[in-house]
Amino acid sequence: MPQWKRRWFWLCGEVLIGGLCSLHLTAQTPVGASATQDSTQQGAAAAVQDSEPVKASGVTALPNSNIKLGIGDLVEVSVYGVPDLTTKARISGSGDLYLPLIDYVHVADLTTDEAQELIQKRLADGGFVRDPHVSIFVDESASQSITILGEVARPGAYPAIGERRLYDMISVAGGLTDKAGRAVTIEHRGDPEHKVILKVSSNLADDSSASNVEIQPGDMIIVSRAGIIYVVGDVGHPSGFLIEDNTLTVLKALALAGGNTKTSALNKTRILRETPNGVEEIPVPLKKILYAKAPDVPLVKGDVLFVPGSPGKAVAYQTAQAAMSVSTALAVVAVHP
Repeated sequence: MPQWKRRWFWLCGEVLIGGLCSLHLTAQTPVGASATQDSTQQGAAAAVQDSEPVKASGVTALPNSNIKLGIGDLVEVSVYGVPDLTTKARISGSGDLYLPLIDYVHVADLTTDEAQELIQKRLADGGFVRDPHVSIFVDESASQSITILGEVARPGAYPAIGERRLYDMISVAGGLTDKAGRAVTIEHRGDPEHKVILKVSSNLADDSSASNVEIQPGDMIIVSRAGIIYVVGDVGHPSGFLIEDNTLTVLKALALAGGNTKTSALNKTRILRETPNGVEEIPVPLKKILYAKAPDVPLVKGDVLFVPGSPGKAVAYQTAQAAMSVSTALAVVAVHP
C-alpha cells in the first residue's frame, strides 16, 4: 500500500477515536452541572458573607436590634462589599463614632438598627457608596452592662447581650455562695426607688420559674447574706448557724448546737439582741419550753442565745463523779484483798 494511503488511514482513525471519546464524556456530564456549579459558588459566597462577623480572636460579636448603643461601647461597623470601610471603634464620651468618609456620627441612645440606617443614609447622601448595606456588631456593651453584687462567687459587671434572666446572671457570676440568703434585690437604672425584692431558693434547680425574672440592661442585682444565730454557753457544740428567714426558734437553735448539758442553768437562759438603743437581754424560760409548758421563742438574725452553766450543778456533778470513782476503787479492793 502506498505511504500516503497509510497516513490517510491513520488520520481518519485518530479523528474517529477522538470523536467517540468526546461523545462519551458529554454523555457522562449531567444536564444541571453548570447550574449546580453556579449554585455551589453562590452558596460559598453566601457562606463567606455570613462568616464575616465572626472574629478570629475568639470573641463573638452578636448583632441585636434591641441593644441600645451608649458611651464606651466597643462596636464594629462594616459595609457589605467595601472592606476598606470596616471600622472597629469605641463610642466617645460625647456619644459620637468616627467613621471613614462621613466623619463623626452621633449613635448614643440609638439601637443598632437605627444606627445602621443613619450610617447608610450618610453614605448614600454623600455619594460615597451606592445602595450601602451597613452592619453593626457590639463587641463590648459597657453602657448596657448588668451588675451583680453580694453573695455570689464572682461579683462584678457583665455585658447585657441578648435576653438575660436572673438565674442566667447568677450562673454567669459563679453561683451563690454558702452564706447567700434567699432575698435578691433588683434595682433598675433610672428608677432606684422602686426596687424588686424576690425570694429564691438556695438550690436554684428546685426553685419555681416565678422568681426567674427578666433582667434589663443597666440593672443591679444584689444577693443578700443570710443572717447568723449564735448559740453559746453550756451547750454541746457552741457555734453560729445560718438563718435564711426568721423561722428559727430557741428549741431549733439548741438542737443545732447539740442540746444542753447536765450542768446547764435552763431557767437563766437569755437572748442577747442588738437594738438601736443597745444590747437587750430577753429572758427565756427554757426549762418550761422543753417540757411544753411555755411557747417556743422565735429568733431573729444576729441574736445570741446564751445558756449559762449552773455552779451548783457543776459542783454536785463533780462530787458525784468523785464519789463514784471512790466507790469503784473500794469495790475493787474488797474483791481483791
